[in-house]
Amino acid sequence: MISADPPEKRFAAWLREHGAIPQKLSRVYAPESADEDDLKQEMLVQLWRSVGRFREQAKPSTWIYRVCLNTALTWCRTEQRREARVVARPEPVEAASSQEASPAAAQEHDDLMATLMRAIRRLPPGERSVVVLALDGLSYREIAEITGLTENHVGVTLTRARQKLSQGLQEVRDEL
Repeated sequence: MISADPPEKRFAAWLREHGAIPQKLSRVYAPESADEDDLKQEMLVQLWRSVGRFREQAKPSTWIYRVCLNTALTWCRTEQRREARVVARPEPVEAASSQEASPAAAQEHDDLMATLMRAIRRLPPGERSVVVLALDGLSYREIAEITGLTENHVGVTLTRARQKLSQGLQEVRDEL
């Protein structure tokens, strides 16, 4: 069943409720700030184009993740940027936590996030997708719906990715 809401209204509601999804995924899949903005914009364009195809058989967040994730994977393949540049940028420290934390703690947080992002970016795209979705708190079922994998395959992929991340984090720390 297609919603009676006009596409503009549905798209605006999606952005209000789930606008962080394109931002998170673009941060993981784009190696530099300029690329991140380009990728996020491409995700939003693809979301807009997909509004009319949403059939409400899944949650809007699942649909948005799927569209954004597919856009990111396509972007990585066509631009060949994934392998050409691996530059990690830390997640910004939230304003509230930076007020409560000392500058040293904030710097430690930034360093840890940069290390984690480097390790995540070294994962193959399929594993990277599963890890990002799991870090966002999605269940195996939701990850399976978004990626097209079975729930069991999600678990296997996540286990392998965790093992690679553990090894990758050690390698990144050794480089520092």
